[in-house]
Amino acid sequence: MEGTIGDIAFYKSGDGHIARFKGGINRKRIATNPVFKRTRGNGAEFGRAAKGGKLLRNAIQVMLQQAKDPKVVSRLTTVLLAFIKTDTVSPRGSQNLTLGNLGFLNGFDFNGNSPLKTTFPVPFVGSYDRATGSVGLTLEAFNPEVQIAAPAGAIHFKLSAGVSELDFDQETLLFKSIDSGILPYDNAPVAAIDLDLEITANSTLAMVQVLSIEFFQEVNGTIYPLQNGTYNAMTVVQTDQPA
Repeated sequence: MEGTIGDIAFYKSGDGHIARFKGGINRKRIATNPVFKRTRGNGAEFGRAAKGGKLLRNAIQVMLQQAKDPKVVSRLTTVLLAFIKTDTVSPRGSQNLTLGNLGFLNGFDFNGNSPLKTTFPVPFVGSYDRATGSVGLTLEAFNPEVQIAAPAGAIHFKLSAGVSELDFDQETLLFKSIDSGILPYDNAPVAAIDLDLEITANSTLAMVQVLSIEFFQEVNGTIYPLQNGTYNAMTVVQTDQPA
């Protein structure tokens, strides 16, 4: 059911069918009345979190389109709001992402239905040299059939690493990525893999690195992505920010 009946509006959201009363507090009153100073501050911080989430999603869009769930926007905004609250320098209502603890993003899964730690529980070590711009990610040797939780029908997979430099204040970004190439999903051991990248030397911006796994099927000799990325996983594996 959608539309309105009297003062009640009915609509469909990602959480199902919702009904709420129409109206509310006048927007102009919220923007000017001293009583709502705290509300305005909270709204401003929410806006900065939303913009930060959009910046990150835009930066990794090439990888994100293959590994996300329908609620990734709201989940990421929630994490970034917590990230903003770690800014201990700015006054309440003016806290921002640049001065917060970027480590809050570590371990964030862009596809909540397929966490990387359960889909690809292979140990890895990350490194970052801000002076040279070298970003490294080394995956230990592994056996695909034993250590990867692949969905039915998958006969190939690909590992990718992406790194972004993010300026949350100016809303600018830089993104680079590298992948392992498409590998067979079988019982043959895979040697350790190095996914190394170079970004700006002596950067003054935040660095966020993600790791993803993507599954493929083969039809009549041609390899295709499997089921629109439902089982693909991507996670923030490393972050760093200027001292």
